[in-house]
Amino acid sequence: MSDIVNLTSTSNIAPSEAVVFRKVAWRLLPFLFLLYVINLIDRTNIGIARLQMVDVQHILDEEAYSLGAGIFYIGYLLFEVPSNMILLRIGARAWIARILVSWGLISSAMMFVDGPWSFAALRVLLGVAEAGFFPGIIFYLNNWFPARVRGRAVAQFMLGGVVASMVGNPISGFILDFMDQVGGLSGWQWVFLLEGLPAVALGFVTLAYLTDRPDQAGWLSPAERIWLAQQIENERNQLPHSRSHSLGAAFLDLRVWLLIAVYFTVAMGDNSYGFYIPTFLKSQFPDWQAWQIGLLAAAPSVVAMVGMVLVGRSSDRTGERRWHVACSAFTAALGWLTIAVAASEFLVIPGVESRWLFVVGVAVTLTGMKSMLPTFWTLPPTFLTGAAAAGGIALINSVANLGGMLGPRIMGEVKTATDSFTIGYLVMAATLFLGGLLVLNVADRTKQ
Repeated sequence: MSDIVNLTSTSNIAPSEAVVFRKVAWRLLPFLFLLYVINLIDRTNIGIARLQMVDVQHILDEEAYSLGAGIFYIGYLLFEVPSNMILLRIGARAWIARILVSWGLISSAMMFVDGPWSFAALRVLLGVAEAGFFPGIIFYLNNWFPARVRGRAVAQFMLGGVVASMVGNPISGFILDFMDQVGGLSGWQWVFLLEGLPAVALGFVTLAYLTDRPDQAGWLSPAERIWLAQQIENERNQLPHSRSHSLGAAFLDLRVWLLIAVYFTVAMGDNSYGFYIPTFLKSQFPDWQAWQIGLLAAAPSVVAMVGMVLVGRSSDRTGERRWHVACSAFTAALGWLTIAVAASEFLVIPGVESRWLFVVGVAVTLTGMKSMLPTFWTLPPTFLTGAAAAGGIALINSVANLGGMLGPRIMGEVKTATDSFTIGYLVMAATLFLGGLLVLNVADRTKQ
């Protein structure tokens, strides 16, 4: 998180501005970063739990697991936009606190899963509970950071995504292995219980810590509060008048639906990765224990974290968005292709062990997908404000995340049909390549 202090290190920002943005960054970004880490751990810890629930205890089969992993997004789709509109009305502090408490309780309740029906039901409820969290934070950051520093601010927040993988998989693996049968509970039950409770506690912390708007920030001086509020308002006023502020306008705007198409592709790849990476790695390292697989799954996150920061900095410095997102998508496609080649039984490269080439492909894949996201989320505010921004961001996140349901489903079906994930890897490579092509068109349509 040390890069936060450099959030305003560009030469075209006056010293007084740098002081204000540094205060805002240190106040908000580490805490929001922590919330996102907890969010993604609770959403994706089924990946480690699967190693015991499916492969050992047979509580679920492959089809039930892949369906339950993706069905989470049904709740997201139904409640994402209403959730963000409530946030707009009552404020981020109270609503994000509610989201944290409810998802933490439901995530912990996953310990009571006893078959496919209870697994699917709780996954849907978890989606309902989490609905509005991510788009709510993106909308919240738009109220604190002007466009010229927003890319790096969003990148700092979204580093939580790779850190969640970095720390979540090893922690979940250790719990799965070393707490199995403690107190009569299986390791997977302890995973859900111990990793769900922090969200509940942080919900109450959120109520005391977050500030809804710059003009309410007691931790800024009066002059700083006025200046920052004016910066945000002036930026909104500079948008062309033809750009509507209403929620209905967001639903009717073709640019929103083009962004949905782009985000759909990365949601497919990112969620296939998140829900299956322990299983992917286990296929290459069958003799390794869960805690070892968890540590190995964490390693690519280090590379991805560096990539996210560098892409976010470059995009803000140049003001260019489309090629930063597109090249990240093409990188992810190359990574998935490398994974497919390494997993193929026909690969023979002298002096190269295929399973370590597989790990390199995993690192490239994760870096590309994660580097897409911060710059992507700078695009909606270029033509959406007010209720249109709150609803439009939620609409993009909810509808596009149906790709998060489709991706794991494809992986599960491919594995069942072929006893291999290779075709699934190739599908994801093609999907991310398409996403890179689409985003070039998005940029053309969102130009000032």
